[in-house]
Amino acid sequence: MSNESSREVVITGVGVLSPIGIGRETFLSSLNARQNGFKPVELHGFLPAPGGIGGEVRDFNDSTAKKEHLRSLRKSVKVMCREIQMGVASALQAMKDAGLAPGAVPSERLGCDFGANLMSSPPEVLETSALKSQSMRTGNLAFDFGRWGQTGMRGLEPLWLLKYLPNMPGCHIGIALEAYGPNNSITHDEASGGLVIAEACNAIRRDRADVMVAGVVGTRLHPVKSAMYALLDPLADGPAESRLRPFDRDRSGEVLAEGACSLILEERGHAEARGAEILGTVLGCGASSVAAADGKADEAKAIELAAKAALGRAGISAVELGHINTCASGHPERDRYQAEAIRSLLGDAVASIPVTAVKSYLGSAGSGSSLMELAASLLLLQDGKVPPTLNYQNPDEDASLNVVHGTALDAPNGLFLKTSVTRMGQASAVVVRV
Repeated sequence: MSNESSREVVITGVGVLSPIGIGRETFLSSLNARQNGFKPVELHGFLPAPGGIGGEVRDFNDSTAKKEHLRSLRKSVKVMCREIQMGVASALQAMKDAGLAPGAVPSERLGCDFGANLMSSPPEVLETSALKSQSMRTGNLAFDFGRWGQTGMRGLEPLWLLKYLPNMPGCHIGIALEAYGPNNSITHDEASGGLVIAEACNAIRRDRADVMVAGVVGTRLHPVKSAMYALLDPLADGPAESRLRPFDRDRSGEVLAEGACSLILEERGHAEARGAEILGTVLGCGASSVAAADGKADEAKAIELAAKAALGRAGISAVELGHINTCASGHPERDRYQAEAIRSLLGDAVASIPVTAVKSYLGSAGSGSSLMELAASLLLLQDGKVPPTLNYQNPDEDASLNVVHGTALDAPNGLFLKTSVTRMGQASAVVVRV
């Protein structure tokens, strides 16, 4: 994100669908109560996690709840999978939170940048097509790829593809809001949140838009995808309220989750002219991707480089930060990469700069995680507080940091850095001032 423009970008609205609540007030209330959102998952008969526990957006499970949040889009909801529905609902909610009614912004000056994971069909959606594609081989029925095109695909619902494309949240939001300005979709897993903020800020700074929706959605609760993540990452065990322990010596793994969050980014003059509540200012963004020739990611270096780029563009040093909001997930190894990056970034100041990990409330929702976590810092800082990391009791000598825990911390100042990284070594970072 270039800072050459005089057009300053502020945050004026938040829309969130999370395991700890839907909407700014409920989300903030759960944070203040230090409650996580982990319970037995209702939507799926099986989840490959101890006790079937995950971070589900439970208040979005029935049709009545969905109608409430997507009331103006009744006709198009049928071509949205759950992830797309949550993403669109978060954007509509964010616009309302920002006090922007339909038509308040000229269509050509309103845009959208949205992040998502690759989306998958539930197994039952493909069942009929899979059965139609079988043929006898050596006396046994087997899936025949040669039958898929002419026979199998006839078993799919006509608009099947449109329900699972990761660019569809941005498309539906653009249509719903009549946002005809810049529109882009990003699929960089956990790093997506920082990247959509950077792109949206650039659109505003370059005077291509006055208002941008920057949002993300993601899930790891999908019945097939959850099995894949269970193979890739250790999943935490123990009582639901205490099982996720980022940075703690006794952490045992992640908690699978889902969620969506949208922020309204606005040119400061535009926001002030309409008397909008300004929640924070985006000072700088950075990104990096680091991997060896054999493909092995260096998450620590990627985080460090992205953070340095964001701080450099913000024109501040790391020691000026009031806190760092990390994406630590309770993973035994990957939390150490986070700590390594922060120690390298802060140097001798590592003991004095507070660090927090909001996944202890929300779990791991892939692309959906980063902006939910950023929103936690943004909203608590309105009251001068830094969110504590839940269940942090035993410091890890290999991941030693000044971890905020127990109760919310009185913020040293309103400056914070949000970092995010993928297992592929893609990282993003955002500096915000409240």
